[in-house]
Amino acid sequence: MKIENTLAKNISAVRDKAAYDTACKRLLANKIILAWIMKSCLEEYRDFGVDEIADHYIEGEPLIAGMAVNPDEEACRDGEQIKGARTEDSTIKEGTVTYDIRFYAAVPRSGELLSLIINVEAQNNFYPGYPVIKRGIYYCSRMVSSQYGIEFENAHYEKIKKVYSIWVCADPPRYRENTINRYFIQEEQLVGKAAEKRENYDLLVAVMICLGDSSGDNYTGILKLLDVLLSSERKPEEKKKILQDEFDIMMTKELESEVSKMCNLSDGIEKRGIEAGIKTGIKAGILGSVRNLMESMGWTAEQAMKALKIPEAEQRVYAEELKK
Repeated sequence: MKIENTLAKNISAVRDKAAYDTACKRLLANKIILAWIMKSCLEEYRDFGVDEIADHYIEGEPLIAGMAVNPDEEACRDGEQIKGARTEDSTIKEGTVTYDIRFYAAVPRSGELLSLIINVEAQNNFYPGYPVIKRGIYYCSRMVSSQYGIEFENAHYEKIKKVYSIWVCADPPRYRENTINRYFIQEEQLVGKAAEKRENYDLLVAVMICLGDSSGDNYTGILKLLDVLLSSERKPEEKKKILQDEFDIMMTKELESEVSKMCNLSDGIEKRGIEAGIKTGIKAGILGSVRNLMESMGWTAEQAMKALKIPEAEQRVYAEELKK
């Protein structure tokens, strides 16, 4: 009997709510989706197949912390949904950072097994009041510093693992649509030609994946895959067909016995929550983003609202609020 696997059930469950944070985390935490991201954005995996990455390199040693990334299927045992490393990183002075998804991965290099720590974040608001890339670099820094006492002790800094923080921005401004940018440490020889081994300083990388739509350039590969996956407009069956036909991501599998389908998110509860959020928080957030752009970029209110893709019908309302 054919039944839907974890990814297919997640797509069905989120329906038009896929752009919201909790839904994004659940979808992005699937191994095959992470493998596509890793192959497309991480240089260590460019020469590996997606299935090979998903089957052999995600959650390499040391593997899994006890808490599942996806609470909706904490009994999942088929290896499709990653459990990952701890998603909380705490210090007394700096407080707690909660990652969307964080996990270990391994990749062969020169006869040894290189271990990485990878964080994936779903970001809907590109202008939350600060540059998102700075937050990404901060997350990288925290993942490096938090290794003390876990991955290494005393002065054994040679054991520090390389970290990645990958940000999937579902609704960026137009000039960032369908782009992928990478930020990393590189050596600059100011005097002389002495060179350090790259692995000694290549310890943190932040990646910004900014989605767009089919009307823009570069709409292919991982950019199209993630746009389809997280779209709030495409129907579940359309998503499944595209992912299966174009990206060879299987949505069904043969099983001898039935398993319970994932519980659908409650439409009524979420709808009321969204409506309340629109009334109380979204308007203030948009106004804050417009003001931030006007100050940091020197733009007019009209230019800032256009960059944020605020519908023309709503721009007059926000323009009046900005005058107050």
